[in-house]
Parts: sequence; C-alpha cells; structure tokens
Amino acid sequence: MVLTESNTKLTTPRPDAFLPTEHGNFRVRSFPELSSVDHCAIYSGQPWDEDAPLVRIHSECLTGDALGSLKCDCGPQLKRALNEVHNEGVGLILYLRQEGRGIGLSAKIQAYALQDRGYDTLDANILLGHPADARDYTVAAQMLLQMGIKKIRLLTNNPLKESAMIANGIEVERVEHVNGVGPHNIDYLSTKARRMGHMLEF
Repeated sequence: MVLTESNTKLTTPRPDAFLPTEHGNFRVRSFPELSSVDHCAIYSGQPWDEDAPLVRIHSECLTGDALGSLKCDCGPQLKRALNEVHNEGVGLILYLRQEGRGIGLSAKIQAYALQDRGYDTLDANILLGHPADARDYTVAAQMLLQMGIKKIRLLTNNPLKESAMIANGIEVERVEHVNGVGPHNIDYLSTKARRMGHMLEF
C-alpha cells in the first residue's frame, strides 16, 4: 500500500490479524486493555458463536515452544492444540506471557541449573524463593469473556486452570491433553502429577 495524504489518517485497527502457520490458517488477537503484558488469542473460525468451543490455555515457554526443548512437554502441547483447533475448524489458544510458571526466564534458567543438580521442578522454584507455580489465569477468563465466550471445552491436565475459569464465570468441560512425553521430561511430568495435582497417569 502506498501512503498518500488521503490515507495517512487511518483509524488505528483492532489488534486482530490473519496468521497463516504450518498448522493451518488462524487469526491472532491481543488484549492491551487487559494487561501491560501482551497476552494473545490464536483462534480459528468464530468461537464466540459456538456453544462450547475448544480452548487451550498455554503459558509461554521459550525453551519448549521456540527452541524445541525436551525438558518439558510445552512445545508438543502447543503444537497439538494448534492442530486440534485447526482440525475442528473453530476454537482458540490463549497464549499467556507467563514464562517459567510465572517466575520469568532468568529465574527459570536458574531453576534449570538446580534441576541439573538433582532437584525437581517444584523444589527448584522454592529454593530460589519463588512459588511452585506463580501463574494467574484470571486474564485468560477476561479474554474469553471479552470475546463473548462463557462456556468452553478446555484442553488441560491442570486442575488450577479449570478451577480458575470456573471461579471467573466460565463453564468448563475438561478434555485430556497429553503429548510430548519422553525420557528427558518424565521426571518433570511425574512431579506435576505427584506433587502438583496434574491429571497425568504415571
């Protein structure tokens, strides 16, 4: 598009745009009015018109999502969610900027160093003075409500996500979501099941 005097004063568009990916075509929307952090929804179709669209609440994981780390199951879980939403034709992934279970990237890498010395993921966070899980899912419910969605089928094994949605007025049907289990993350997943209440069978 060539800018001219007549089109340089366009109204600022809503932060919602077409997003083609290797998993299919989506749209991406951010919610700057809800938080100083740029959380976003990656969605297909018109999920607000569905009775209970398929939803994944996914916390940012640079090492897993972008770098393909095998220490966690984050990357495979995100890819599976994108594929499932695309295959269904409607639904969304709420991508929350809550790196390292909410403690941030630097602290997460420090926790990795403690894990290299034999501590599990929960104890590593606690030894660094952080909660076992510092994430807050309230903004995810706010994003859904802003999009006109009050009932969802939630792709998760984490009971905290389910209870947070219910507490914020979202009706939830949980859908099991397991992917990316391997020798490098079996202890990590076992800790989530044994000590954090995740619905995983180990």
